[in-house]
Amino acid sequence: MKSAAGAPPAPPEPTARWRPHPLDVVAVVLAVAGAVCALTGLLPRAETTGTLHRILPLLLFLGTVIVLAELTAVAGVFDVLASRLAIASRGRWAALFLLCGGLATVTTLVLNLDTTAVLLTPVLLALARSLRVPAGPLAVTTVWLANTASLLLPVSNLTNLLAADRVGLTPLAYAERMALPQLAAVTATMVLLWYAWWRRERPDGGRFVPPAPHVPADPVLHRTALAGCLLFVAGILAGVEIGLASTVALALVLVGFVIRSPATLRIHLVPVRLLLFVVGLFLVVQTLGRHGLDDLVAGLVGADGGAVGALRAGGTGALLANAVNNLPAYLAGESVLPIVDHPRLLALLIGTNVGPLAAPWASLATLLWFERCRAAGVTVPVRRFVLTSALLAVVGTLAAVGALLLVG
Repeated sequence: MKSAAGAPPAPPEPTARWRPHPLDVVAVVLAVAGAVCALTGLLPRAETTGTLHRILPLLLFLGTVIVLAELTAVAGVFDVLASRLAIASRGRWAALFLLCGGLATVTTLVLNLDTTAVLLTPVLLALARSLRVPAGPLAVTTVWLANTASLLLPVSNLTNLLAADRVGLTPLAYAERMALPQLAAVTATMVLLWYAWWRRERPDGGRFVPPAPHVPADPVLHRTALAGCLLFVAGILAGVEIGLASTVALALVLVGFVIRSPATLRIHLVPVRLLLFVVGLFLVVQTLGRHGLDDLVAGLVGADGGAVGALRAGGTGALLANAVNNLPAYLAGESVLPIVDHPRLLALLIGTNVGPLAAPWASLATLLWFERCRAAGVTVPVRRFVLTSALLAVVGTLAAVGALLLVG
């Protein structure tokens, strides 16, 4: 049979075959391995129950905050913020660099690194789209500063809360102790960001044409989503438990979408892969700790004191964070350090905060960042990202630990 034009009809397009994402495979393997550890007794039932009980609030936060970010992006909040950020820079590439870096730093310091990874990454990705510039420099800004700017306050990182409690420091005393290390880490990050990413992608003359202000398609949904984000931020600043703050904020936004755009609400919004990854990771690392990991960590940390001991502790934290994840790495290191050894404990904390950059699983913030980039269809050059991130992990950790030693 021929078409009206006399030509044979075009053959049907082949159906695309679904292929699992590599991180899907990793998440499932980890979840199955964790279940095997729990069911076979490799991890005793009491410890399994304790681990699951401890991470339930974390899972609640992860699940709700990612859905909140997805719906906020759909409502156009990030596009509006991105356009205003570009307008404020007045077309100067260097000014845009400082504005983006400053915003990422403040967000991480005052809120926490996961908030930066989830809520700020879409802002900068939307900014790159509106300016028609490569998204790599703006995307890397959020993931690097989400990690390296998370030292100053206990609320900036979950590991900080654990460390501040261990050393018995009030929030003000903790901030005073970590101020110089934080400054050193952010300085190293901004210098490497400029020369490795922003300068290489600089437009001709170092200038660009700012876009017009973005107008959201549904102003009601936009205001509702913005209110949800502000409520989330206010809850964290008020000291509300982070999982509760994200859940209440999401509930407000969900009401708006049920009324205005119910078709947007689909099950794929729930980050099942990430939740499986976290549960499996904690169970597997807990099991490994009982069967030799604690001894290995003790050997890596060593018994040296002074500058050598602090550098070994920081290096061990960075190495283990990239091998497994920063939170289990901190817990493993903490378990083998004397409770009165504050310098090495804080150096370990620096390694697990500043160091987890090269591997996608190294920190939850890095995982959340990958999720945001994948959802936006943005691919960062892998080789350059890994090499520059590894360099920052080394330089940033050394600079921050050195500053910690200067503080005493």
